[in-house]
Amino acid sequence: MVWKKGRGKLGLFEPLMGDWIANEHSKERTNAKCRRSFEKTLDGKYVQLKADWFLGTGNYEDLTLFGVNAEKDICFWSFTSDGKQASGVRADVTDIHPEAIGFEAEMPSGLARQVYWPDDEEGFHWVVESKTKKGWNRFVHHHYRAVKVD
Repeated sequence: MVWKKGRGKLGLFEPLMGDWIANEHSKERTNAKCRRSFEKTLDGKYVQLKADWFLGTGNYEDLTLFGVNAEKDICFWSFTSDGKQASGVRADVTDIHPEAIGFEAEMPSGLARQVYWPDDEEGFHWVVESKTKKGWNRFVHHHYRAVKVD
């Protein structure tokens, strides 16, 4: 995958633009899928992520905006179909991959982060981790591939 960033502060999202799908097979869920769609919005001032989770037991939606806050930090603001909200700021996540893009957020259960990085062959990886005394605990890991257009 070409992981070439674009111009400007939000240019780091250029490799993620478009429609992506991941199949999840974990102890908790089988035959679950998540579709992520990234696009520029509001005259290019923000990147919108629409994530649709198809869980077999029901669907779950996430709408996230990535943009620059008043302090000029790259941030995200997330809203989910279960009524939850989260916000966070860009973080150094190069411990996962040198080209990784990541964000940290203070959640009710403590510090969490989400990270995107290129796959060597196709698409990208996305993980969610929580901070523990021993380091980062990964509890979601998806491998996304481009949605095939017929």
